[in-house]
Amino acid sequence: MRSTRTLSVTLPPEMLKRAHALAKRESRTMSELIREALRRYEQRSWWDEANAYGRQRAESRGIREQDVDRLIHAVRRGTRKAAKK
Repeated sequence: MRSTRTLSVTLPPEMLKRAHALAKRESRTMSELIREALRRYEQRSWWDEANAYGRQRAESRGIREQDVDRLIHAVRRGTRKAAKK
């Protein structure tokens, strides 16, 4: 059994032209280019979800964006009491 499958994708002509140019410039096949784009998309999506979760947790604890640097430095110094201000 094959370890890969074929996928047909439609792109607007100008996007296809840019994709071919990018693949050529990067010395990659179109398949490699699309696989890398998907990996990066998945990675970005994961980080976006992690950031949203962190933002939600911070908001539920009353932590504002401007508090974050102070809290990080306090925890790194080991002064957790300072972090609770």
